[in-house]
Amino acid sequence: MTGERTPTVTSYAKANADYAPLSHPDATGALVTAVQLDSPAYDVGIEVGMRVVSVNGKPLDDMITWLWETDDDMVDLEVYDPRDETVSPCTLERLEGESWGIEFDGAIFDGMRTCVNACVFCFMTMLPKGSRDSLSIRDDDYRLSFLQGNFVTLTNMTDEDVERVIACGLSPMNVSLHAITPDARRRIMGKNAARGIEVLERLMRAGIEIHAQIVLCPGINDGEELDRTLAYCEEHEQITSLGIVPLGFTKHQNRFRTSYSDDPEAARAVIEHVLPYQERAFARFGRHTFQMSDEFYLDAHMEVPGASWYDGYPQYYDGIGMIRSYLDDTRNAVRTRADALARIAGRLAETGRTLRVVSGTSAADTVRGFIEHEALGGRVIPIENRYFGGNVDVTGLLCGCDLLDQIDRDLTDVVLILPSVMFNTDGVTLDGYHGKNLQDEFERRGAKVIIASTMPFEFIDALEDALEP
Repeated sequence: MTGERTPTVTSYAKANADYAPLSHPDATGALVTAVQLDSPAYDVGIEVGMRVVSVNGKPLDDMITWLWETDDDMVDLEVYDPRDETVSPCTLERLEGESWGIEFDGAIFDGMRTCVNACVFCFMTMLPKGSRDSLSIRDDDYRLSFLQGNFVTLTNMTDEDVERVIACGLSPMNVSLHAITPDARRRIMGKNAARGIEVLERLMRAGIEIHAQIVLCPGINDGEELDRTLAYCEEHEQITSLGIVPLGFTKHQNRFRTSYSDDPEAARAVIEHVLPYQERAFARFGRHTFQMSDEFYLDAHMEVPGASWYDGYPQYYDGIGMIRSYLDDTRNAVRTRADALARIAGRLAETGRTLRVVSGTSAADTVRGFIEHEALGGRVIPIENRYFGGNVDVTGLLCGCDLLDQIDRDLTDVVLILPSVMFNTDGVTLDGYHGKNLQDEFERRGAKVIIASTMPFEFIDALEDALEP
């Protein structure tokens, strides 16, 4: 590893597809996808396409092991080179504060832990027939809870997994709770439900902080059952936030036909039901703890609370506080980026173009407050999600087929914004359309197409760059 090498590694280059497939019996570990020039990894000859098999003698199974074992300034690795199928030892040394200069393919290297439950509201069981296989992967990996904020049920964790979480202090953990009584949990999740509570209580006793979640299903875990779950969380100080989100369902199943999106009074009743718990938590801890998702306020036709109500947004990516954040960002962007907005409006006027922005129906009114503000003068195009149907209406689940069907055929002199949140990291929608294909089609209709975040500050920056003369 420390001898001569071909200097093909560039700063954060992507993995070379020409590498031979993994065939050495010991060649597990983490695929190297980038190596920084002149970094410790570069200096010992690690290259894109190799695999780090072990770190300090321990198999490299996930990023937790990597982060835990590489905390010092010297680390021993075993590295597999697929070109000659050899596994070689090497030692990396770094200066204080220096990066190791290496990136891997993902966060889990020994296979994703999949779900062992049968949740009644599982979105994966509601997908259209013919959906690509990757959409049906039901991950439930405790490591992704810590590393990426995924919500997990804890039901597939072994005792060794639990001890690892405690020993490594993997806190906070994001946990799907849903209900607390055994009968309700079994009805919702299936036969493994009890294991989740057993593990949860072991973690809390060890001081692990918990961000919990309830998917609220009318007639299943609401009413008295919801009270029991809220009371349980109130009794356990380690649960520092509890997100309550409404049941979502598609048309591709026969179990559900309605939810809170169809019943404003029911949505309002849940908000009022949770309010005393929020008030008691604030009086006790200075935080509201019990967080209602944005959908409840939209369904109830109620204004979302102020930013202070969201306790620093611990469950932002669970759809809690996004609308409040967007409203506040809109106000701040209009005030602080007035010059940029004026330049954008001027450029649109000079070229004779109008601005149109795609949105899911649930967020359309919120987004209008920014896009259709006089400073921009754009127009929001709300897209109905016919691909999934049911009550699916968020922007992140929009599909290419619905855009193609519902956006005008004539887009002459239009600047069309497609929200980046509807594409995965490969630039593909949930129904398999690549962003480039959609872009080409809408350009054939006459539009200038931009794929960008619709969050106000990011949106302004993207539009300014795209509309430069």
